[in-house]
Amino acid sequence: MAEALDSYSVAATLARLRPEELRELTESFALLKWFPAENRARRLCAEGDALREKQDLAAASEKYNQALELASCKCWLIAQRAELCTAMKNYQKALHDAEILCQNKPHWPKGHYVKAQALSGLGRIEEALKEFLYCVALNPEWNSMKMEAQKIMCEMFFPAFENVPDSLTTPFCNRTSYTRLKPAFLSSINTQSSSEDGPVAESSKETMLRLTRNPSQENDVYRCIDSSISHHDFYFEENKKTLGKVLSSLPSANLKRKFSTDGEDLQNLDVPSKIHRKDGDATCGNSASLPIKEIPTNLMDASDFECSLCMRLFYEPVTTPCGHTFCLKCLERCLDHNPHCPLCKEKLSDFLASRTYKKTILTEELIVRYFPEELSERKKVYEEEMKELSNLNKDVPIFVCTMAFPTIPCPLHVFEPRYRLMIRRCMETGTKQFGMCLTDELKGFADYGCMLEIRDVKFFPDGRSVVDTVGVRRFRVLSHGQRDGYNTANIEYLEDKKAEGAEYEELVRIHDSVYDQAVSWFTCLKDNMKAQILNHFGPMPGKEREPQSNPSGPAWYWWLLAVLPLENRAQLAILAMTSLKDRLIAIRRVLIFVTRKRPR
Repeated sequence: MAEALDSYSVAATLARLRPEELRELTESFALLKWFPAENRARRLCAEGDALREKQDLAAASEKYNQALELASCKCWLIAQRAELCTAMKNYQKALHDAEILCQNKPHWPKGHYVKAQALSGLGRIEEALKEFLYCVALNPEWNSMKMEAQKIMCEMFFPAFENVPDSLTTPFCNRTSYTRLKPAFLSSINTQSSSEDGPVAESSKETMLRLTRNPSQENDVYRCIDSSISHHDFYFEENKKTLGKVLSSLPSANLKRKFSTDGEDLQNLDVPSKIHRKDGDATCGNSASLPIKEIPTNLMDASDFECSLCMRLFYEPVTTPCGHTFCLKCLERCLDHNPHCPLCKEKLSDFLASRTYKKTILTEELIVRYFPEELSERKKVYEEEMKELSNLNKDVPIFVCTMAFPTIPCPLHVFEPRYRLMIRRCMETGTKQFGMCLTDELKGFADYGCMLEIRDVKFFPDGRSVVDTVGVRRFRVLSHGQRDGYNTANIEYLEDKKAEGAEYEELVRIHDSVYDQAVSWFTCLKDNMKAQILNHFGPMPGKEREPQSNPSGPAWYWWLLAVLPLENRAQLAILAMTSLKDRLIAIRRVLIFVTRKRPR
């Protein structure tokens, strides 16, 4: 738990979490109550950072010291103080802090970097090089550390040269220079000399010659080296032992490294491999030796994890950019009405537009670990609510707007908060269905309607949406109700009565006759009118062999009812009929009427 707070503090330091976010986050989690010392240390560190930016290093150092007295095991705090000591040229104290870091987190590059800086300040160049090489091994992409290591190597091998060719100072990240330098350098270190002078000098000369990138530069470099090679023989012999230990101390991970070889001497070379980088090593390292703090049981209270909107335990907690935490469903409902934080009123338009509500893992894990019984009860309540919302016969959500018909598309522009909530719940429960009814002045909505199934939802940045739906089946309203602002109803589904024998034969005859009449009417329409119908409703469905195969009747019939110029009340009366024969007779009368009224 203490390490979790550490991670959030580091995130704030790296500007990945705004300071006010961290403050609200920790306070809302009751961490102030659980870990008062750590929170006080965090605040002192923040004050120290501010003083450091103002170049008040002495005051900043005092703040860091106070913070470490409260939280002595915090490696990020120790690293901050070590860097400050280096800036104040107090290298011995910086080295002391850096050694603590490297002991507790040996795989943390930052610890080795701080140690290298302190050693450089103390003039212990060989040891500093070792730490820089550790940094490169732990984080191969850290180019600035490669440059520091290269600089030290150049100072060690060429202290008397001022006019070294440019190729000698090319960064290690340059592939050509790097692949030439490393094998030759290692070869010179691993060579066991039988004498103290001649072989070492020869090895040094070969090493330096191999650093050149172009053969044309070799003569100039050779002359430069030959004139002063005797000055460096003893110096190189001493450094050879130290560097050999440094490179051999890097553990091999059996990783294969491809070199662009220049000769046979680069083959079968025993080159130390890069260390394996385990997940989290670059940031946390090995903290097994650090003490793990437990939360005092007398300080744990589930009320510290209550949503300020529903006043219940957090369920699927999410944190806004301003740092306040709510249940996911509670926050979504608030944003349906107003794109501002319910507590501080900060504008959340961008947060709403992205629609990336990620759960706050820290809060969720705390609840799971310390309040399992309360969470189980909260989850039970949520599941009961979802089960109730999933019932497609009782308390079915009703969208009061227009006429809808089975098999016919019905696009909707949803902007009212109550319908935003309704559509979202339909998606969350998995039913993806709701009822569509006409408005009624007395009852609120009509007694008959059609169920719609959601095929797709496209959201606008401000929370509005376009919902693509299609009619599924008809229903009759048994009772009217409301839930959270939108209408609901207990319903029963309608199915056509089956015709048999002579009635069936007559039904088929009427069905075929009305279909032909409908095709004739549509064919005679003007082109612009036909284009409008086709764009909105699509082409007319074909005639089915079995008119009674669908409980709601043939699809072409509902398409025709939707495109005919009829009032909604007339369409509603036909929708309520459970006899296909009666509906066919009714639509035939309408076709005869519109055909007579059509201008010739």
